[in-house]
Amino acid sequence: MAIQTVNPADENIIKTFSPLTSEEIIQKVNIAQKRFENWKNISFEERKSLMLKASDVLLKKKNEYAEILTLEMGKPIKQSVSEVEKCAWVCKYYAENAEDILSKEIIETDASLSYVQFDPIGVVLAVMPWNFPFWQVFRFAAPALMAGNVGLLKHASNVPQSAIAIDEVFTLAGFPKGCFTNLLIESKQVKEVIDNPYVKAATLTGSEYAGKKVAEACGSKLKKTVMELGGSDPFIVLSDANIDEAVSTAVTARLINNGQSCIAAKRFIIQKEVYDEFANKFVEKMKSVKIGDPMEADTDLGPLAREDLLIELDTQIQKSLKMGAEVLTGGKRINRKGFYYEPTVIANLTKEMPAYSEELFGPAASVIKAEDEEDAIRIANDTDFGLGASLWTSDLNKAKKFAHQIESGSVFINGMVKSDPRLPFGGINISGYGRELSHYGIKEFVNIKTVWIR
Repeated sequence: MAIQTVNPADENIIKTFSPLTSEEIIQKVNIAQKRFENWKNISFEERKSLMLKASDVLLKKKNEYAEILTLEMGKPIKQSVSEVEKCAWVCKYYAENAEDILSKEIIETDASLSYVQFDPIGVVLAVMPWNFPFWQVFRFAAPALMAGNVGLLKHASNVPQSAIAIDEVFTLAGFPKGCFTNLLIESKQVKEVIDNPYVKAATLTGSEYAGKKVAEACGSKLKKTVMELGGSDPFIVLSDANIDEAVSTAVTARLINNGQSCIAAKRFIIQKEVYDEFANKFVEKMKSVKIGDPMEADTDLGPLAREDLLIELDTQIQKSLKMGAEVLTGGKRINRKGFYYEPTVIANLTKEMPAYSEELFGPAASVIKAEDEEDAIRIANDTDFGLGASLWTSDLNKAKKFAHQIESGSVFINGMVKSDPRLPFGGINISGYGRELSHYGIKEFVNIKTVWIR
């Protein structure tokens, strides 16, 4: 795939970039390694000062950066601004907390003194996706750099200007050259980076296929990986839930980022007693969503990021319909310039249908009726994914019990699944492994070292 910016709202090619040569990649990795030898010894106070400056840069230039996000992948501009603001938050969070998180842990043993310390491991490669072009990168970069590592970025090929802008943030904040390096390369060049002996680990957010390829390459070299992959998150509504609140949140949870989010609610599992009420209200709210130019402040739903993504989504929906599914609203491409798809709700689903068993990466919701509470949990777990889950009920004791039974990396009760710097984020099964964010995330790429003194 060419490295270029294509505006998904009007299909125009904005800018094209040439990928780095093998020699240029080696040169940049060498610079990163040389920087690490110094950066790992820099005090937390110095790192903190620079990371707080990065937070300030993001806030000062948030509107400029937001326009780049919207131009490249089509998310509504108000969501792009929020994304940049969230990046400033994660920088501030790790600037203020990394030293405490990574402080020595004293453990009583037969030694006069024994403790665990957390040392940086070196150059870490981040292979990042297009759907949250800033957030996915900063939630890796902020903890990695604060831990004393240095980062390499291989961003998605359709968001090169976002990658360049992120590089600019660290430069403007005063980070020394080599702390964070943007690699404008194609997917086929990733293995070349992984094979470089200076690269000690890799993290990837993306598809199951991409995750397997990077994990395989790293596994052959025994290099650590963290994988945050796809999801088909259940949104479970029990009969005692507040239906109006659930419906209102459901629309946001399904359409955020134009429906292109791994943790977006995708399978809406509704107990039969409230199924009709939920489905009717859900459909009406989906119909009322404002579709338009993502640069307009009042737009709720913009285009999908690329035409191939739109075609894939439509293929899944049309196949499900041919197998007996029912469209409650939407179900087709919008007849206008750009990669726009109607807000869609489909029902009457069975397990063999793509809309039941596959991830729908776009503004399409699958609504499934559950016979009772236990059936709802069974359906929620009837998937190969396991990223997040949302559970709606007025009985919190019941919710806590079901939270043990739901097979996912997170369970949000009476709320929308979201990432938060203070909480660990990640999945199980084909949704990946390892964790990002919180104190768990920063410790993924450190040497957890035991020190024992007689």
